[in-house]
Amino acid sequence: MKETQKGSTATRNILIIIAVAFVVIMLVLPLAAVIGNSLRKGFEFYMHAITAKYVISALKITLLATVVAVGVNTFFGMISSWVITKFSFRGKQLLATLIDIPFSISPVIAGLAFIMTFGRLGWAYPILENISRITGMDIQIVFALPGVLLATIFVTFPFVSREIIPVLNAEGKDEEEAAALMGAKGFYIFRKITFPQMKWALVYGIILCAARALGEFGAVAALSKTRGKTFTLPLEIDALYLSGDSDSLVAAFAVSSILVIIAIVVLILRNIMEYRAKLRAAEK
Repeated sequence: MKETQKGSTATRNILIIIAVAFVVIMLVLPLAAVIGNSLRKGFEFYMHAITAKYVISALKITLLATVVAVGVNTFFGMISSWVITKFSFRGKQLLATLIDIPFSISPVIAGLAFIMTFGRLGWAYPILENISRITGMDIQIVFALPGVLLATIFVTFPFVSREIIPVLNAEGKDEEEAAALMGAKGFYIFRKITFPQMKWALVYGIILCAARALGEFGAVAALSKTRGKTFTLPLEIDALYLSGDSDSLVAAFAVSSILVIIAIVVLILRNIMEYRAKLRAAEK
C-alpha cells in the first residue's frame, strides 16, 4: 500500500512539474520577453512609442470595436440563450449550430466573406450605392470602420451565448413554467428568474468576448486598409514590426505590452468571476 501511495505521489509530482514547465516555457517566458523588450530603450522611449499618433488611433478603434462587439453579442447572446434553453421550436438545433460557425471558420475567411458581400463584387454593393445616392451619404463597409466593427462582431459572436446556454440548461425551466402558470408575463419571468440564473455566466462571457475582440487580427486585417484610420492595435503592432528598423521593433514590443497588460487584467477579472460563481454555487 505504501509503495502504491509513493508511486501515485511521484506520478502526481512529475505531472505537476511537466504542466508548470510547459506553462512557463510556452506562456510566461514569451510574455515576459515582450515586456522586457518593450523597455529595451528606456521608459521615455516606451512612453513615446505607446503615445504615438498611429498607436492612439489604433487603440481608440480597438476599444470602439470591442465595445460595439460586446454590446451586440451580449444582446444577441442573452436572447438566443433564452430562446434555445427555455422554448421548443423547429430549427432550435440549427440555430444552436449556426451560433458556433465563427469557432470553425478562419477569421481571414470571415473577412474575405464580408469583402465578397459588401465589396465592389459583392451582391450588397449595388444596394449600398443606391442608399448612398438617395441619402447623399458615402456609405462604405469594406476598408472602412464599419467593416472593422462587423469583423470583430463576427469572430466574437458565440462567446456570450456559449457561456450562458450550459448554465440555463443545468437550471432547467421548471421555475419559469411555474411562474407562467401563476400568470407572470414573459419579460417579468426573464427579469426575476432567468436573468439571475445567467448573471455570472453572462459576465464571464462578456469578459471572454472582450478579450477576443481586443486581440483579433485576421478578419480585421482583411477589411482594414489605412493605417491611422482603420488599423486596430494588433494591425499597428504588425505594421511596426514589419517596418524593420530597430526603433520600430522596440515600439512594436511596447505596443504589444498594452495588450499583454489588458490580457492580465482580463485574466484577473475572469478568476474573480469564477470565484464568485463558486461561492454562489456553494451557497445553494
